[in-house]
Amino acid sequence: MRIRPLRPEDHDAVGELTVEAYARVDPATVETGYDQELRDVAARSDGVEILVAVDGDGDGPGERILGAVTYVPGPDSPGAEFADADAAGIRMLAVAMDARRRGVGEALTMACVERARATNRRQILLHSTDRMTAAHRLYLRLGFVRDPSIDWEGEPGLWLRGFRLRLDDAPATG
Repeated sequence: MRIRPLRPEDHDAVGELTVEAYARVDPATVETGYDQELRDVAARSDGVEILVAVDGDGDGPGERILGAVTYVPGPDSPGAEFADADAAGIRMLAVAMDARRRGVGEALTMACVERARATNRRQILLHSTDRMTAAHRLYLRLGFVRDPSIDWEGEPGLWLRGFRLRLDDAPATG
């Protein structure tokens, strides 16, 4: 498995993978219309970096996308759901069903952590719904802490729970 930047030819596959992953865990994704935003990768890629995990080390048509994540470089990005000047963000982490438990989510998350470190961000913020418990376990294992002060209600009754990783406290990878 390797992590690489999104390519235009990946848009459809990443959009469908993300919708499937979110809808599987939280059907409210589709009920609220959020699936349209998840599916439209081209529109949501402005001002962010979308990373994909792919199988193999080749660079060809046989490559399969295992997961994707949106890295938000700072509060001025159109994808930012935060205002903290020293923060970066993670959004829309999704892993294909048959690629779960292979370290895909961790690899994508850590790629975001390293991007934040490289640009001297001091923290990473993210939000997750109550039903995304597997993602919560991953974030906590990687050193994120729950931060209720940044929780918000995205849609009536749909709470997004905040997680924060202070990069001074997080071990570097490499």
